[in-house]
Amino acid sequence: MLLSDRRLILFGGKGGVGKTTMAAACAGLFADQGLRTLLVSTDPAHSTADLLGMPLGNAPRRVRESLWALEIDAEADAEAHVRRIARDAEHSVSPEVLPTLRRHLDLARHSPGTVESAMLDRFAGLIGWGSGAETAGDAWDRIVFDTAPTGHTLRLLALPGLLTTWVEGMVRQRERVRGMDRMLRNLAGREEATADPVVARLRERRDRLRATRARLLADAAFWLVLIPERLAIEETARALRTLEDHDLTVSGLIVNRVLPDEGEGAFLRARLVQQRERMAELAQRFPTRPLLSVAHAAREISAPEDLPDIARQLDAPGRAAQPPM
Repeated sequence: MLLSDRRLILFGGKGGVGKTTMAAACAGLFADQGLRTLLVSTDPAHSTADLLGMPLGNAPRRVRESLWALEIDAEADAEAHVRRIARDAEHSVSPEVLPTLRRHLDLARHSPGTVESAMLDRFAGLIGWGSGAETAGDAWDRIVFDTAPTGHTLRLLALPGLLTTWVEGMVRQRERVRGMDRMLRNLAGREEATADPVVARLRERRDRLRATRARLLADAAFWLVLIPERLAIEETARALRTLEDHDLTVSGLIVNRVLPDEGEGAFLRARLVQQRERMAELAQRFPTRPLLSVAHAAREISAPEDLPDIARQLDAPGRAAQPPM
């Protein structure tokens, strides 16, 4: 099955195209194969819990045999992230500047950058950095991510590469300052300073970012979900270019809500004509990409019992998206 090639499977795309449905169906497939599977939602809309029909929190909850799920609480993770920074700061800055630093941290608590940084830390922990029950190597055979809409997800996936460069610059700058401090201490005949906790923390974060990026490159596959409409196709093309620019593996495209060809009436016939044009466009613009098609269901997908039919369509080997004839 195309979806089972790698341990980390990420579903992305424009908001409202069916990422949550595809991710949940895929996770169910893995669980049916006996693979210990964790379904993770990074989408603040929390649609995964609605679809599974059970409340989900920031820790894995068992859904059924071999399947667990969680919804990342980015705000709570950001609060914890800021508290960790504050604890580190208490041991590395002078007491005089601590009140000012705490005020800045309090403002940063609600910054989008802080939330994304905290989300990245949680993401890194889930895919296998460190140890403990959450890590991919210890607990999960597969981790399936239902991601936020495209822009947010692409920023998250780009962060490891971008922040690694920034952190390395910070380490060099901090080490230059420490080197000057050592020189002044030697001239004054004072004892050597103890190890710098800030440098240690920065190096730890740099290693964490490198490991996260290495895991994404080696063990992650991204499926882009779209519907056969122009705006969704254009956003998919941009996302594909961005992911490739970051050397991330794009396994293929899933075209959701494909109308059956037996429709009647002027309205439906017009939609089918447009759909044929869009499907032909997809085949022309993405000729080397696997295209999976998922039929438009007669009723809305809103409960666990609606997922097996979606899973069967995803699981069909070599299934290609074809325009209705």
